Amino acid sequence: MPPARMHEDELVVDEHLVRRLVAGQLPHLAHLPVRRFASTGTVNAIIRLGDDLYARLPRVAAWADDLVKELEWLPRLAPALPLTVPEPVAVGRPTDAFPHPWAIFRWVPGSPYAVGAVDEVTAARRLAGFVSALREVAVPVQAPAGGRRPLAELDAATRDALERSRHLVDADAALAAWDRARQAPAFDPLESRRVWLHGDLLPPNVLVNGGHLAAVLDFGSLGVGDPAADAIAAWTMFTRAGRTAYREALGVDDATWERARGYALTQAALIVPYYEHSNPDFSAMARRTIAMVLEDARDVGNVLSQSDSAR
Repeated sequence: MPPARMHEDELVVDEHLVRRLVAGQLPHLAHLPVRRFASTGTVNAIIRLGDDLYARLPRVAAWADDLVKELEWLPRLAPALPLTVPEPVAVGRPTDAFPHPWAIFRWVPGSPYAVGAVDEVTAARRLAGFVSALREVAVPVQAPAGGRRPLAELDAATRDALERSRHLVDADAALAAWDRARQAPAFDPLESRRVWLHGDLLPPNVLVNGGHLAAVLDFGSLGVGDPAADAIAAWTMFTRAGRTAYREALGVDDATWERARGYALTQAALIVPYYEHSNPDFSAMARRTIAMVLEDARDVGNVLSQSDSAR
């Protein structure tokens, strides 16, 4: 029985489909056992192929180009990166059974990052080193754009999502935090440097192995843009101690930090109601992000209150 769908237009991906695709296009791998892999991933279906490989197939047609982009650009960036990243070993062609590109990657051992799994401050600094290395890679003219639209353009969707999530989150506090984030100075590519971005630093995309943060997965959002996009890990992954270490290691300025808080909040706000029933673990992860944003907002408010009292 195939896994439940998360999207109305989701393609059916199961072991039978992958066996057919591999047998037809990659016969030298057809002897390998095929088995489903349970994950919270929402963009690509993951099917194990033996012990050392796995297939990634876009769940929705609109996301097929993200895999193509990753296959084109990540091998160029990988040599400069200090953590393990996905390594493609074969690319599959569209067929009548599956009308989009797909790919086989080398399996990356580890488990998704979780608070408490490793020393958080060390993990934050290690991830900051990865982001810093990615930012230092030269940006060619033809590099794809990355990051999200300006916060002001995301206002209506964010408010709507928070209103629909009142039974799950403190919507009033989240809306107040959102209003504060929207006041952050917008990114100006004429005044600030556009950098390479991973674009989706969420716990399922960061692996822990051997007692330390070891790998970063899923580069479908890879592109060039506002560095705030990768500062979101401060809230999506870490608690107060990790946030502080991550910001210090990245050297994030105030304007970028405020935008990043807004991007973390809007991404989480959209996830919570959309995946409440179809992917409850993913929705719960986003609720945790909102809680971290609100904790951070309270910390900022306390600092401002103490500053006013001292005057």
